[in-house]
Amino acid sequence: MAAGRTLRQADAAIVRRAIVIKVVPVWHNVTRFSNEFFCGRRCRMVRVICIANQKGGVGKTTTAINLSASLAVFEKRTLLVDCDPQANATSGMGLDKNALSQTLYQGLLGEAAGQGLVRDSLLPCLKVIPANVELIGFEVEMMAAPEREKCLRELIAPLRPQFDYIILDCPPSLSLLTLNALTAADSLIIPLQCEFYALEGLGQLLQTVKRVKRALNPGLEITGILLTMFDRRTNLAHQVAAEAEKHFKDLVFKTTIPRNIRLGEAPSFGKPIILYDATSQGALSYIELAREIMTPTFETSAASA
Repeated sequence: MAAGRTLRQADAAIVRRAIVIKVVPVWHNVTRFSNEFFCGRRCRMVRVICIANQKGGVGKTTTAINLSASLAVFEKRTLLVDCDPQANATSGMGLDKNALSQTLYQGLLGEAAGQGLVRDSLLPCLKVIPANVELIGFEVEMMAAPEREKCLRELIAPLRPQFDYIILDCPPSLSLLTLNALTAADSLIIPLQCEFYALEGLGQLLQTVKRVKRALNPGLEITGILLTMFDRRTNLAHQVAAEAEKHFKDLVFKTTIPRNIRLGEAPSFGKPIILYDATSQGALSYIELAREIMTPTFETSAASA
């Protein structure tokens, strides 16, 4: 336990330093230099990660926002793409979705290039392609269009060399938008809520992934299943975790995301948790998740899954 507390304290110190550095006037020069050194031409293996589960309220958007921010804290150039018409990832990053003139909607329809849609965030290494309610119209307007499942992949293809990670936040349904995200992605993270109906519908998602692999995206792999809203005080949470590990074995992330009040508060302030409360359990858990995803052994095992 003492070792665990020491590790979490060290993680909190990393986050606090990153936030302090952000406001130093020379930050942009430091970031530009470090990006060239650590994320330059010799390191172009961008990963496009889709966060999907057709069940609502399982922590998809929370994970998309905070995983993106955590990767950015480690100076990984990260792009968060909001693929949900509810646009919670957009507002959760501090962008006014009602004031945007161009969003992912225009990009998917071919009315705007991906580069023109990229917006800055509060973290220098994190950029956002926002959305708003207009995105609902995409499915209607593209219903009869050929290769409509590949619109997102074609939109972000020119952006891939600029980033180390591209995170796609999906709507809570197996819609055309989710299908576009699965087609564009290299890998999939499935948030799984630690509650009674957690595994319900997961089979349908896995069948959809198989069909996408077969017909549209042979390279798509499941990076892992992320247990969210984990309350270690309850037997139910431990039972759900045990069932997930029994069925999916090594696909379950070692990191779990706890139930955390601060995680719920952060979106109302338009900030990821590491900028709202860097020492909270939620912030430290997403730092651990980012570290797990960046681990070379994890990258290798995910690629061969």
